[in-house]
Amino acid sequence: MPSCVSPLSSRAVSPFAIPNYRAFWAAKFASTVAGLMLVIVIGWQVYALARETMSTRDAAFLLGMIGLAQFLPLFVLTLPVGYIADRVDRRYLARGAVALELVCASVLGVLALNDAVTLPALFVVAVLLGVGRAFAGPSLSALAPNLVPRDMLPTAIAWNSIGWQAGAVIGPPLGAFLFAAAPAAPYLTAAVLFAVALTGLFLITPVPRPVPSDLSPLQSTIEGLSYVRRNRIVLGAITLDLFAVLLGGATAMLPVFARDVLHVGVEGLGPLRAAPAAGAALTALWLTRRPLQRHVGNTMFACVGLFGLATIVFGFSRNLMLSLGCLAVLGAADMISVYVRSSLIQLHTPDSMRGRVSAVSMLFISASNELGEFESGLTAAWFGPVNAVIYGGIAAVLVTITWALLFPELRKADRFVAPENRV
Repeated sequence: MPSCVSPLSSRAVSPFAIPNYRAFWAAKFASTVAGLMLVIVIGWQVYALARETMSTRDAAFLLGMIGLAQFLPLFVLTLPVGYIADRVDRRYLARGAVALELVCASVLGVLALNDAVTLPALFVVAVLLGVGRAFAGPSLSALAPNLVPRDMLPTAIAWNSIGWQAGAVIGPPLGAFLFAAAPAAPYLTAAVLFAVALTGLFLITPVPRPVPSDLSPLQSTIEGLSYVRRNRIVLGAITLDLFAVLLGGATAMLPVFARDVLHVGVEGLGPLRAAPAAGAALTALWLTRRPLQRHVGNTMFACVGLFGLATIVFGFSRNLMLSLGCLAVLGAADMISVYVRSSLIQLHTPDSMRGRVSAVSMLFISASNELGEFESGLTAAWFGPVNAVIYGGIAAVLVTITWALLFPELRKADRFVAPENRV
C-alpha cells in the first residue's frame, strides 16, 4: 500500500525551525494548560460537593465515576475517529475538538459566575470533554509526524512531551490558585487558552496526507487493530502502558490525599498534581539533549517498574515533601516510558495507518487514564483510598515483570530503528 512521503528537509537543525511545527507545539501547549486546569478543578469540585453529603470512600468512588464519564465517549468514538483521521485533513478534526473544549470551559465559567455548578453539570461536561479528547487524540498524534522529517521525529516527540509536561506543571497550580481566588477564574482562563490553541491550529498550512484505503470503515478499523495485534513491539508497548497505569494510577486520588490524608487543601492539590509533570518535564528536556541510543526496550521496562515503586511509597507517605518527591520520580519514570513507547510506535507504523494505530494507542492510553480513575475510585470504595494506591503500585510492578516475559521482542529492542513499513 502506498504511503505518504513528507517533502520536509532534514537539514533543519530543530523542529522549531519549521513554522508548522511551531504552531502545532504552541497549540498543544495552550490546550494542555487549559485541559489540566479543567481536570484539577473539576476533580476538586466533584469531591468537595460529594463530601458535603457522603463519606470519604463514597466521595472517592464518585471521583472515579468522573473518569468513567470521560472514558465512555472515548471508548465509543476513538476507533472511528482513527479511521476518519486517515481519510480527511487531520487539522479539521483537531480544530473541531479544541472548539468543543472551548465551549465546555466557557459553560462552566458562566455556571461558576452564577454559583450554579452542580454534580450533574460537571458530569455532563466531563462527557463532552471525553468527546473532544476522542477527536483530538488521534488527529493530533497522526498529524505530528507529517510536520517534521522522519529522522527528526524522536526529537520532536521529546519536545512534544516537554510541551505537555510543561503545561502539566503550569496548569494544575494555576487552576488551584485561580479557583481559590474565584471559582469562575480557572474556567474562563481555560476558555481563553483554548481559543489560543485553536488559533495555532488554524495557522498550520496543508500537510501531506496518506492515500486513503479503499476498505470499508469496519474493514479499515479491523485492519488497524490487526496491524497492532501482529506487530509485537507496538502491541507490547501499548498494552504495557495500559495495564501498568490503569492499575498503578495515583493521580486520580490526589483530591482525597490533599483534603483527607495530607491535609493540605486545594492549595496543596496544585503542587501535588504538578509534581509528576515537573519530573517528566525535566526528564523530557534531558532527552532532547541526550536521546536514548541503546537498550530502549529494557529502559522502558525498568522505568515502568520504577513508576510502580514510586506509587507504593507515595501511598505510604504522610509527609508533603516526600509525597511530592515520589510523584516527581513517578512522572520522570513515566516520561521515559512514554518517550520510548511513542518513538517505537511511530517508527514502526506506516503513515497510511498512523490515524488508526494512533487511535488504538489513544484508546488504550485513555483506558489507562480515565478508566484507571474509575478503577481507583472503585478500589478506594472497597479498600480505602490509601490502600487502593498501594495495591495499585504493587500491581504495576507485577505487570512490568509479566510483560517483560510475554514480549521478549520489546525487551530486546535496542535502538530506535525505522523499518520499511509494509501493510
